[in-house]
Amino acid sequence: MNDAADEDVPPESGRPGRRQPIACVVVPAHNEEAVIASGLRRLLAGTAPGEFDVVVVANACADRTAEAARQAGVRVVETPVPGKANALRLGDGTCRTFPRVYLDADVELSADSVRALVAAADRPGVLACAPVPVWDLDGVGWVARRLHKVHDQLIAPFRALAGVGVYVLTEQGHARVFPLPDVISDDGWAHGGFAPHERVVVTEAQSLVRPARTVSAHLSRRVRVRLGNRQLAELGRSAAEGRLRLSSLGSLVVRRKVSPLDAGCYLTVLLMDRTLTRVRASRGGPVAWGGDTGSRSQPGG
Repeated sequence: MNDAADEDVPPESGRPGRRQPIACVVVPAHNEEAVIASGLRRLLAGTAPGEFDVVVVANACADRTAEAARQAGVRVVETPVPGKANALRLGDGTCRTFPRVYLDADVELSADSVRALVAAADRPGVLACAPVPVWDLDGVGWVARRLHKVHDQLIAPFRALAGVGVYVLTEQGHARVFPLPDVISDDGWAHGGFAPHERVVVTEAQSLVRPARTVSAHLSRRVRVRLGNRQLAELGRSAAEGRLRLSSLGSLVVRRKVSPLDAGCYLTVLLMDRTLTRVRASRGGPVAWGGDTGSRSQPGG
């Protein structure tokens, strides 16, 4: 790999008071100063020294992401090269322990959830696993709330490794996913590498996910998801969420899981989503990976 990277020296597992890590945690981070410190605090709270080997990959950052991560006491890799897949490869290359947890910087995961995921990964036949998402709707606009309510119920039957901000790979599962290609949807790529019986959702583990706060931010995310799904299809891996059908939306309304107003808002934005996707696809060129500031808290907030 030709990427120039500056890596902090990992702590020695044999140092007094330390233990062999039960898992490696790779956190790709692009301009995540607003959330990286709080996420790492939650991840490490209540852990023994060296229980987790955490590496944050500060990826083409123009802020204090790397400094904030170092202050939290984790390993840091810095690279000027943008791209989430590149960040994941760099971080993964520094790890020596399985299972490995791949955690989005804006998603919070507790130590107990990591332990539950590690235990699940040790079950016979399990090659990959993920937590159950919990949605933080604080500050989300009323239209965006309706969009999220509908979309979450539509994709829930298909969700496993994708869309929850965290996935875990065993050593055998790792060989199915890495070396990771330059894909938009790394979790979709991971999801598609396993049969349903090889990947599990761990109900004892939860990830705190912040959805888009505005319609504009929601559209930006959905365009990336659609383009990512098209890319996965071209590479022979089906999208995690399958093909969402209008009949499924109608069923939710009939069963009063969502209101007609919810469905109307969703359909309106869906049309905008598909139109924007076609426009972006027709222009060609790569889809940039970057932070979605519409779902971020400010430093100290």
